[in-house]
Amino acid sequence: MERRLAAVFIADVVGYSRLSQTDEEGTRVRFQADLRDIFEPKIAEHQGRLVKTMGDGLLVEFHSVVAALRCAVEVQREKAERNAAAPSEERLVFRIGVNLGDIIVEDSDIQGDGVNIAERIQTLAEPGGIAISGTTYDQVKSKLPVGYVSLGEQGVKNITEPIRVYRVVLDPAAAGKTVGARRNMRRWRVPALAVLVLALLGAGVLWWKPALFFQPASLVERFAYPLPDKPSVAVLPFINVSGDTGHDRLAEGLTDDLITELSKVSGLFVIARHSVFAIKGTAGKIQDVAAELGVHYVLEGTLQRADSRLRINVKLIDALTGLSLWAERYDRQYADLFAVQDDVTGKIISALEVKLSEGERDQIARIPTDNLEAYDYYLRAEQEGFYYSDVDTYRRTLSYYQRAIDLDPDFANAHAGIARVAVDVWRNDYNYLWSAAVARKIAYDAAGQALKIDPNNARAHTVLALLQLVDGRESEARNSASRAVAAQPNDAEIVGNHALILAQTGSHSEAKADMEKALRLDPAPPPTLQLLAGIVFYIARDSARAVPLMEAARDALPKAEPSREYLAAAYVDRGDQSLASRETGKLLELFPDSNLTYYGYLYDYWREDDLRRHLDGLRKAGVPEWPFGFSGAPADQVGEAELTTMVNNKLWRGKHKNGTEFVQYFDTGGNTAYRSANTNITGLVEVRGNRLCERFGGYFLDRMVCGYVYRNTQPDHQDAEYIHVTPRALMYFSIAP
Repeated sequence: MERRLAAVFIADVVGYSRLSQTDEEGTRVRFQADLRDIFEPKIAEHQGRLVKTMGDGLLVEFHSVVAALRCAVEVQREKAERNAAAPSEERLVFRIGVNLGDIIVEDSDIQGDGVNIAERIQTLAEPGGIAISGTTYDQVKSKLPVGYVSLGEQGVKNITEPIRVYRVVLDPAAAGKTVGARRNMRRWRVPALAVLVLALLGAGVLWWKPALFFQPASLVERFAYPLPDKPSVAVLPFINVSGDTGHDRLAEGLTDDLITELSKVSGLFVIARHSVFAIKGTAGKIQDVAAELGVHYVLEGTLQRADSRLRINVKLIDALTGLSLWAERYDRQYADLFAVQDDVTGKIISALEVKLSEGERDQIARIPTDNLEAYDYYLRAEQEGFYYSDVDTYRRTLSYYQRAIDLDPDFANAHAGIARVAVDVWRNDYNYLWSAAVARKIAYDAAGQALKIDPNNARAHTVLALLQLVDGRESEARNSASRAVAAQPNDAEIVGNHALILAQTGSHSEAKADMEKALRLDPAPPPTLQLLAGIVFYIARDSARAVPLMEAARDALPKAEPSREYLAAAYVDRGDQSLASRETGKLLELFPDSNLTYYGYLYDYWREDDLRRHLDGLRKAGVPEWPFGFSGAPADQVGEAELTTMVNNKLWRGKHKNGTEFVQYFDTGGNTAYRSANTNITGLVEVRGNRLCERFGGYFLDRMVCGYVYRNTQPDHQDAEYIHVTPRALMYFSIAP
């Protein structure tokens, strides 16, 4: 039996029995329609779980109470709009109750006081309205554009203590206001002898574990997420108090390294870098930060550097009590930075009474480099970040990693960083940095070098997993991804990529569970992780969960092709054709040569059913079969015999659709050479029936790709005799005499 803190949402139809007596079948049909068209999409959008329907009601669980109330508000507003347009006799009106409390989990069902309270308070909601518990109000009161009316403390059936209850005011004009709030003025009288006994007991045990006496339930109930079943930690960004902003990078680097080291410990739960830096500079108490991130412990500190001296103050705080578990001040030489990091990591692990395996102990004790200048360049690379199709960021990042390696050739993390960039360039076919063959070789070589220096380097294992996946070596990819997670179980990116490997090798349920863990480790994920999560859920047949993540990634990375592509297909999968068509329109506006044939080759390592589903979705979304929507008439297609003649000691001259001029020569032995203003490559060519197939080393993942040749009967490029269409280009040409 599992117990956990959760947000519980219960909805019920007002007057269902009366409506059923009038029109039983019609009422049931309308309830099912509301469930399908309103509740289920909204629940999925806000990452809830529909536990069950209960006749005329439904029970839903959310990890975040803010998400639960936001879902309830959107449901009631949409229902109000639909009811306004429906005949009065066909309207279903719901009451909704939301509570944050302890629940008992049995298989897929939930029960307990947390559920019972939600059920009772929904009866106190007005028709078409929402009632929430005091524990919910404490967490959400300033986070949504709604108002509240306090109903004070209410006695409810089967609950011993009265419960604070609030009604939610949906009128935007009431946003941020609470009216009718009343304080409970009851005085609690404790016999003097009991006070004395408690005081004596407290004096005897507080030195041992103060948290035993200072764990207010109200604080736990404010948490946005249930606390994990292991010690959970957030390392807040260290504050540079040197007075020199040039040392900000060092403070960020210290934060990063502590997160990385702690994330290697399987007995801890560690919040990812992006989420802790997302709250940097926000005003708030430690308890507020802990509640937002869903952690029990918070590490905070300051850093001051003066020439070669380094002063670091650090404190580990129990957020439930507000008390410090451990604090230390280090006054050292800058050269002792790694020794300080090692000591801080060890003290945290000791304070939280976490046992390390032998492998974890060795990994934490490992010093990344003894060259502090190399370390500085590595920090610069890490803090650049990674964004789809951002060539300038990639180039800066690579230059910093390479400089770190030049200063210390045995810097495993820097080699792994280069591998990470290279595998992104390769698997996404970004030829603006390297050709595919070069990127693939760099990724393999850099990951191999990192593992030669550090056999447990998690990032290098992840890169290998992605390479092996695209190469069609599924079992090796799964093994490499598992080794990465074993080496760094709290790294959201590594766990997320493991989920991708699982999804693309057929383990859909395990993939979704892993991705949920990655998103819990990084509750304010960067757009790249949101996109990765969306892709995983989409492949795992959960487009309702995928779409909101992809939408967030698209909004943050509006020029990233994958976000547009996958979102268009996911909209189709969800049954929203209009949004799918709109997304395809934007995709083709940004990338006019996008086409199904290209995606079919790019993803040829996918499982057949996954690839067929994806291409069918893109086709329904309006993605054309060939670049620029080209569609040649069968009567104009060049046949096998003529095509063979056309590539036998012939020279083609022409222009691409975009106007780029090119020449391409074919010899008598199946070799070809292509040249344009910015490209000069050689490759192989084959005629397969009516198709012309080419392979250019280093391009298109080194695949042999096939297209067709048509006689040009179109008004464009009338001086060209033929049209050559391939997955990557549309070319107009004539054969030189």
